[in-house]
Amino acid sequence: MGDEFYLSLAIDKAWDCQLLTYPNPAVGAVILDENGQILSIANHQMSGFPHAELNATKEALEAKNSSLKELFATAKNANELYNLIIKNHQNLLKNSTYYVTLEPCAHQGKTPPCANLILAMGAKRVVIGSRDYGKHARGGADLLAQNGIEVKLDVCKARCDELLEPFLRWQSGNFTFFKIALSQNGVATGGVISNLASRTHTHHLRSLVDLMVIGGATVRIDRPTLDARLFSKKSPDILIYSSYANFDPKISLFNIPNREVIISNSLDLAFKKRFVMIEGGENFLRNLDSRVDWILIYRSNEFKSANNINLDMKVKILHRSTFGDGELLWCKRVDMGVNS
Repeated sequence: MGDEFYLSLAIDKAWDCQLLTYPNPAVGAVILDENGQILSIANHQMSGFPHAELNATKEALEAKNSSLKELFATAKNANELYNLIIKNHQNLLKNSTYYVTLEPCAHQGKTPPCANLILAMGAKRVVIGSRDYGKHARGGADLLAQNGIEVKLDVCKARCDELLEPFLRWQSGNFTFFKIALSQNGVATGGVISNLASRTHTHHLRSLVDLMVIGGATVRIDRPTLDARLFSKKSPDILIYSSYANFDPKISLFNIPNREVIISNSLDLAFKKRFVMIEGGENFLRNLDSRVDWILIYRSNEFKSANNINLDMKVKILHRSTFGDGELLWCKRVDMGVNS
């Protein structure tokens, strides 16, 4: 197996937590032992939690010595886990190879520097997808190379850069994406389509975004709550995109504590926040603002008896994975005016 194969495993793992790491990037890591056997495949899961390299190192060490699992489980945070690993790694990962979708960080933030961790493990090679140009985190590849580790850069670069794109966008000002649920045959209407896994995932995203956008017709017809109860008590602020400002104040979404609800016939506010999710159906997608090019699709395994969506929109599937009893697809618009 070549470097591209192992880095692809890291990329796929990173996509499992795409956007859930906000404001951090989604990152995946794979570790091979000195004989080329896979020891771990891990990712960064949430901001403030261990980075992908730290999670992968933990799992790799446990694969080499199962007695370490109980010790590592005592760590209350990433810093404690890092220190436990530094003191108890027993050189079990000497001459290992790390595959990382993003250049390991070289600074102490909420979590310790991953480049120093890799050095402490005695790794022989590090294969990196995207470089980190952030003024605080960059420099990990140079640090590794200066200390005798073989560093290979830009492997699967295009795919790793796609994975990194949301992070770079919200770092520079705004990342807005559109979310929709479809049946197996592409129907977006007719009652509940998504499954519990996708609804929980949606609620996780709602708990993170700076703003959630919903169409006025959906508010009037569905009378939704739009909270994050399946994941968190924190609910997003809401922008109702509507030409009409009159809504029944008894609709649940208006009665969530500590929430701001804005009604506007413009989407401009959505592009002034760092991280924004638009939830909608076929009509919203059909008339989607050209500034929104990322689309998250939850596709169920059920078929519905209705017209499927037929859009003049060409999309590229960036990633797809099994999700509950359905599928999750990350897509990006690449052209308009071409029937998809």
